[in-house]
Amino acid sequence: MDLGLSGKVALVTGSYRGTGSGVARVLAAEGAEVVVHGFEEGQADWLADELGPPVRAVWGDICTDEGAEAVVSQCGPVDILVNNYGVAVGGTWGDDGTDVWVDAYNRNVLTAVRMTRLMVPAMMERGWGRIVLVSTVGATRPGDRIPGYYAAKGALPAMTVSLARELAGTGVSVNCVSPGAIATPELVEMWTRQAERAGRSTDWADIERHVTTEIMPTLTGRIATVSDVGELVAFVCSDRARQIHGAHLRIDGGAADVVT
Repeated sequence: MDLGLSGKVALVTGSYRGTGSGVARVLAAEGAEVVVHGFEEGQADWLADELGPPVRAVWGDICTDEGAEAVVSQCGPVDILVNNYGVAVGGTWGDDGTDVWVDAYNRNVLTAVRMTRLMVPAMMERGWGRIVLVSTVGATRPGDRIPGYYAAKGALPAMTVSLARELAGTGVSVNCVSPGAIATPELVEMWTRQAERAGRSTDWADIERHVTTEIMPTLTGRIATVSDVGELVAFVCSDRARQIHGAHLRIDGGAADVVT
């Protein structure tokens, strides 16, 4: 299916690693002119080099207003903004002080607010644009640990609906994508180490079976790949999804087994 993304400029925040790099790869494969992002100069260059032109790298600390403005100035006009960056910071209710909660909100919500506020006006002028907010299954089913992170990620679906109403009739759509467990290199390495310490098999099929039954249960018995997430994001960014606006789309293997 041709998603019609050829020539569209797409910025993926935090795409120097993990899920963001997978989203960037899929968008590039669909013909988008992808801008990959790192927090430090050169941090995302490896991915731009791997994917080749027209993919290019920018950098800036989007946890600050100045850093976000620096990223926008490097990008030029952007048609698609994927607010992928986020960090699962924190510990427990008893351990985390107010500063941890504020940091979680800044990293997981305000980074997206900054980039969206800076880039939406130009999209509205052109009459076309796509905003994607990347949340988590924990926005619907939060755990008892890292409460500040789940509270912050839980704000993104609400923010999506509010922004969708603001953008009504402009040609710019906004949606929220919430993955469950994702087989990023970092998590695969962590689960493999855990299996080794426990004396379990380190074959991926066995690790996946253990994770999806004992750690993060899913109805599919599978863990999403970064490409799985990237393909959903790419579809949401296409004209094929022009009637999807203000939606909260879970890609969690049925982990959030709820009606809404």
